[in-house]
Amino acid sequence: MDKPASPQRHLVALLWAALLAGPSAVAGERIIDVRTGQTLSREALIKVIADSDFLLLGELHDNPLHHQRRGELLAALPETTTVVAEHLQVGKQMAPSGALLNSLEDAGFDAKAWRWPLHGPLFAAIRERGLPLAGGNIPRATARAVVRDGGGAIPTELSEVVAGSPLAAASQASLDAELLRSHCAQVPAAMIPGLRLAQQTRDAAMFGALSIAVGRPAVLLAGNGHIRSDYGVPRLLRQHRPNRRLIAVAFLEEGAATAPDEQATPYDYLWITEAASRADPCADFKRPAA
Repeated sequence: MDKPASPQRHLVALLWAALLAGPSAVAGERIIDVRTGQTLSREALIKVIADSDFLLLGELHDNPLHHQRRGELLAALPETTTVVAEHLQVGKQMAPSGALLNSLEDAGFDAKAWRWPLHGPLFAAIRERGLPLAGGNIPRATARAVVRDGGGAIPTELSEVVAGSPLAAASQASLDAELLRSHCAQVPAAMIPGLRLAQQTRDAAMFGALSIAVGRPAVLLAGNGHIRSDYGVPRLLRQHRPNRRLIAVAFLEEGAATAPDEQATPYDYLWITEAASRADPCADFKRPAA
């Protein structure tokens, strides 16, 4: 009798089947070139991104479709692809074998915070494809220290990048507005500069992890805010790696964005899916202390 397939292998097999099925596998979804406003097929997008030096794939953290689609994309990229994830700590790597969740947790993955198994299909596809996966985020304790204590709490290896890449006034205003929105407009004004600096420190860490990645394309998996060209990782890459080919693909939800528009401009491509079912995230939000 054949040995039953593991749940992980079965999941990845489904991902591969969806990939090989072609455009019909993403019926009802749209991929948009922000520059032209034209829609394109997944196959056309794969051809474009496969030749990039740096590929940034965004997400809405609680939308499972975004993790599934990115797993499918990674399965179609060259074997030289390397991956950096916001979900793991900088300086750590996911082991190529062993239980998937255990390997992720050993690399700094917080299963509760990231609502495991939402990201399961994404990381399972990376494991099955044999792609190296490294962390790109600062520890939560470091982020809290930066919010509380300011620039003096930024790790030495990141402080030069942050100090040397000040935000333009318009970019800072956009980031501050997003930080206020993501905290349900309940953040004391005195906390905004610290939250902004923590975001910049995270971006600097992801930039650093991408910069030392050996294979190409070097892929960043992160929230859509981290892959914006106005205040995210792309501006650091363009400043410090100006001759490299960079592509940012934001994953958004139907009804939240059309293209091209103001919301679309910080990205190169949009992949729009149906919205996830979710409760009001601000219903039980607790106002942080100043």
